[in-house]
Amino acid sequence: MSSTPYVMTQAQARELLGQVDVPQILRKLFHDLAAGQAVQPPQQLVAFPQGAGDFINYLGVLAEEQVYGVKTSPYIVREQGPLVTAWTLLMSMQTGQPLLLCDAAELTTARTAATTAIAVDALAPFQARRLAVIGSGAVARAHVQYVKGLRDWQSISLYSPSLQNKSAQERASLTELDPRLQIAASLEAALHDADVVMLCTSSAKAVLDPQTLSKPALITSISTNAPRAHEVPPQSLNDMDVFCDYRQTTPGSAGEMLIAAEQHGWDASRLVGDLPELLSEHVARPGYERHVFFRSIGLGLEDVALANALYQLHN
Repeated sequence: MSSTPYVMTQAQARELLGQVDVPQILRKLFHDLAAGQAVQPPQQLVAFPQGAGDFINYLGVLAEEQVYGVKTSPYIVREQGPLVTAWTLLMSMQTGQPLLLCDAAELTTARTAATTAIAVDALAPFQARRLAVIGSGAVARAHVQYVKGLRDWQSISLYSPSLQNKSAQERASLTELDPRLQIAASLEAALHDADVVMLCTSSAKAVLDPQTLSKPALITSISTNAPRAHEVPPQSLNDMDVFCDYRQTTPGSAGEMLIAAEQHGWDASRLVGDLPELLSEHVARPGYERHVFFRSIGLGLEDVALANALYQLHN
């Protein structure tokens, strides 16, 4: 067997991702975590000297598939703005040989959005009708694609400050995602009477104060890999029912959780549940006496599971 892994480009990954059921692959992953058939260590942060950036490494093992994988993602500080890339290496647990080296940009976008969609399906009220999306990049678009069929949305309102500088054609491409989608003129307009708010930004600081919402809502957050990045004020965690993708790793990495624990008396023991617990029905749906917050940091296993699916297709 060759010890040289197959190298998959971003374009190849994009094409193959269109042939797999991404949410279903991730649902199986979270069921495997619940059943002890997968291993997800905490993510590893390797900082560059002099604040020049960092690498975040995400590891994972899928026992049934007999694969080990690592996703490694640099955050490189530059004058023209940070550079972020990502690659996923897949290795055989049977031969110890590398199988695949995959440009993970498309994997990251797909698994980030699909994980949020799984959370929305598991947590949002069945009667939810108004969806707000904050952000307009590739990840925000993918969020809309994966979530648009999960509830009988009467309105999908999208807001992003960057749209002010976009052409009419670029703005129109957003509304083509779904006939119900409308671009809001302000954050306040987008959030009006929202049942579900998906934060899909790359902001390193809060973009939404849950206190400004008119009623209890589900708020989902992904953030970015800038140090201690967060999309809601850390102190707001004390006033919400908090869920995450994986309780063993997220509190040690999510910026608002770290800050809330250090400065605002919040503790990871107050997490209501994570996706393995929700999907295995070990945790009940929230009752919405107050806001519900879902935080995803992204698991290496998500990338490993998708990379393995693409590798099987390629073979």
